[in-house]
Amino acid sequence: MTKLSDYFNYQVDSDGNPYLEVSIRGIILLRLSATNKGTAFTVRERIELGLEGLLPPQVTNLELQLDRLYSNFQKQQNDISKYEFLRASQERSEVLFYALLERHLEEMVPIVYTPTIGLAVQQFSSLYKTARGLTLSVDNIDRAETILQNYHWHDIRMIVVTDASAILGIGDQGMGGLDICIGKLALYTAGGGLCPFQTLPVNLDVGTNQAELLNNPQYLGVREKRLHDEPYFELVDKFVIAVRKEWPKAIIQWEDFAKNVAFDVLARYRNQIPCFNDDIQGTGAMALAGLLSACRKQGETLAEQIIVVAGAGAGGIGVASIIKEGMMRTGLTEDQARRQLFVIDGRGLVVEGITTDAYKLPLAQSWESYQDWAIDDGQVPTLMDVVTYAKPSVLIGLSGVAGLFNEPIIKTMAKNHAHPIIFPLSNPTANCEATPKDILDWTQGHAIVATGSPFADVEYQGTRYPIGQGNNAFIFPGLGFAAVMGECTHISDAMVLESAYALADYIAENSLEAGSIYPPIADLKKVSLHVATRVLAKALEDGSASRQELSEIDLEAYVKAHFWQAKHLSFRYKGAVADIQSP
Repeated sequence: MTKLSDYFNYQVDSDGNPYLEVSIRGIILLRLSATNKGTAFTVRERIELGLEGLLPPQVTNLELQLDRLYSNFQKQQNDISKYEFLRASQERSEVLFYALLERHLEEMVPIVYTPTIGLAVQQFSSLYKTARGLTLSVDNIDRAETILQNYHWHDIRMIVVTDASAILGIGDQGMGGLDICIGKLALYTAGGGLCPFQTLPVNLDVGTNQAELLNNPQYLGVREKRLHDEPYFELVDKFVIAVRKEWPKAIIQWEDFAKNVAFDVLARYRNQIPCFNDDIQGTGAMALAGLLSACRKQGETLAEQIIVVAGAGAGGIGVASIIKEGMMRTGLTEDQARRQLFVIDGRGLVVEGITTDAYKLPLAQSWESYQDWAIDDGQVPTLMDVVTYAKPSVLIGLSGVAGLFNEPIIKTMAKNHAHPIIFPLSNPTANCEATPKDILDWTQGHAIVATGSPFADVEYQGTRYPIGQGNNAFIFPGLGFAAVMGECTHISDAMVLESAYALADYIAENSLEAGSIYPPIADLKKVSLHVATRVLAKALEDGSASRQELSEIDLEAYVKAHFWQAKHLSFRYKGAVADIQSP
């Protein structure tokens, strides 16, 4: 079957200069985002490729194009308008879009990713303009193999897929979940070096339970209640089988699946196809890296900490699980680590014999852990009880409940520890458990703070406190790129854990002295290079990577050399064109 990539090929001439050999001419080159250079097409290219007269006379370079594009971006009135502008830019020219994003990462990541992506997801149907990615539903899943074969790129290596059941902190969003996958893949390229023409966003539209969507005449998704149990997994099975057949080297990143299926999906498929869940494993690695950095800042070890994780969804359990692994890496037994790790769900402390959720049980406390606390018999300890009696040094929020970390809780943390580590990590901004300003006010500037959404630095009594953003983007692009480079057959727990320690080491070298627990978003490419190199080495060591020949080379140089660059290539026409007179 002919695909779009059949019409152009990346080539290198005898002098080592790369160029794009194309077999299509004329207006179609300007309508394809992969080939549209716009006013950067040279006079020779315009004549040879049938573009003469279709463009303004002046030939401009990439930098001038970016200046014009950025100027128009700045004219947008609000964040959702900026998001629409950038998505339209992406559909016109992939190179220009990614070049712009790379140059303004700090400013634009909050637009193409959290927090603005949450608004875009909610407004998906009303904002819809252009097709991107694939949607598989109960209506077409039996034709999954044909649908994948119809996709316009041959060599897909990274698929970000969601069922949109738990988007950020805004829950079930049905068809709108496709936007979160598009945003994640934008960071894979701009921040992680992955070629955009090897990526695929996928929405598994299994329906929605949101009455607001089902009753909206503009809603573009399946107008049915969500599938569950066996019919749900039958659909996902067919998707995985089709991917394995069409793109056997592809990595799947599961994204924003609700806690009732996220762990089951990961367990069911992780040995069938190389895959990982960003909410469980990516969030966990990101949080562990920040915690390790905060401990280093205080001259303490992870093993010394008493930790509370508020929120027992995919993110909360993922964070608690990898922190437990990290504590065991320091020499603690599993039982010792669990006794120092308290997980809070909607009912209170997760306790053996009370919680019925299997995925929480490895982190549940026994009643002996709180039998001497001053609470009523039979009562499950609340968050305040745990903070009061367990005297934690670390409080991490992944609850999605705005204001959960109130003044009494934060002041109790400060009373029990000179420099409490407090990470309200819930997204988007409106769901944050506490603002950095309030935390620093209530602890008199003594807390070590990082958040999940971007916040401005805080001034307190004449001192400036940098607020690091615990962003999964510091983990998943490097982890995924390493898996692609190594052609991994499995994403091991060791690879995920290594991504956390790699990020922590980068922070120690580059950010900690300035007082920041996480690096700036502007460092994303450097971070991803560092994480990818370390994770690839671990994958080769534990046998997860199939390309064992890479063990003999300089991995950092190899990874860096394979980072995709957003730059215009010279075009050459493949085939004879009569009467072309190039100047």
